[in-house]
Amino acid sequence: MNWTDRIIAYCERSDFGLWSEPLNAVTNLAFLLAAAIMWARLGRDRLPIARLLVLVLAVIGVSSSLWHVLAMSWTGLADSLSIAVFVLIYLFAANRAFWGLGTFTALLGTALFLPFAAAATWIFAQVPAFRGSAMYWPVALLIAGYALALARRSPATARRLAIGAGVLVVSITFRSLDDAVCTAWPHGTHFMWHLLNAAMLGWMIETYRRHVTSAA
Repeated sequence: MNWTDRIIAYCERSDFGLWSEPLNAVTNLAFLLAAAIMWARLGRDRLPIARLLVLVLAVIGVSSSLWHVLAMSWTGLADSLSIAVFVLIYLFAANRAFWGLGTFTALLGTALFLPFAAAATWIFAQVPAFRGSAMYWPVALLIAGYALALARRSPATARRLAIGAGVLVVSITFRSLDDAVCTAWPHGTHFMWHLLNAAMLGWMIETYRRHVTSAA
């Protein structure tokens, strides 16, 4: 595969012009806005992992913008990788903060997500309605699972995680509907994935921040 190959992946794009996905491109500002809000909310809190997550959130916004403006293979990879990095860092942080695991055990738990995600993605890909966003449904399942598991140990954090999982489900649904609504709405629904996902990722950082500061 040539990394500079051009790709039409979303309903809104009809050619390879730089401004062929105006809504998809502009709505990536939501990630930068969420990152700015969360950076300010961290204030003087000594939470280096939270600040790292905020920086990765900003990178997601930049990477996704490049993907929807340039529509090249390498920008699509950068977009997907930045999201994956956020998920893995957050999972490590959650294992440490929510469960009190040591560094090695938290890393092991994070690594175990990879085979789980691969298996779950394959299962979701077998269902046409889930196929287009199959790789994201395991993340929603994981967040929901953590919410259930933490219900007694930390009910406030569990509620916030449940909200995050719910928003992500709606977000993935909009992402999956993009092609289906193309005839009726040429802009598609992918831009809603950006708006909701930015809010959800910012909320997940806030959930981590509140858990750590309340425990302290």
